[in-house]
Parts: sequence; C-alpha cells; structure tokens
Amino acid sequence: MDLKEVMAINLRRIRHGKQLTQEELADRSSLSARYIGAIERADVSASVTVLGQIAEALGVDPAELVTKSG
Repeated sequence: MDLKEVMAINLRRIRHGKQLTQEELADRSSLSARYIGAIERADVSASVTVLGQIAEALGVDPAELVTKSG
C-alpha cells in the first residue's frame, strides 16, 4: 500500500470519527470538497502543505494521516 492510499484510509477514518462531511472538512481546511474526495479515493497525492491544512482542520498531528496502522 502506498502512502497516498494510507492517507486516504486514515483521512476517511478520522473524518468519520469526528462526524464531519467532506464539505465541512473542505470548509475548515480552505480546500474544495472535490479535492478532499479525490484525496480520500487516493486519486491525487496531497502536498505537505495540504496535509498540514487537513491535519489542522481535523485537530490531529499530520503524522496521524500518513502512519500505517495495524
């Protein structure tokens, strides 16, 4: 599993755990909902800047988004 797939899985899990929609996360992170969806599907690779924006919007350490679990 590559890093963009790991981020996709972690992002979806954390977002659902915080009961946020893609639109709400997009608003909080100043990104588009379409882009959030593309990251969650592992269609695109997020830059470190975007990783930071998403982590801040979710209130988590950026490492949580890219660390393999299990």
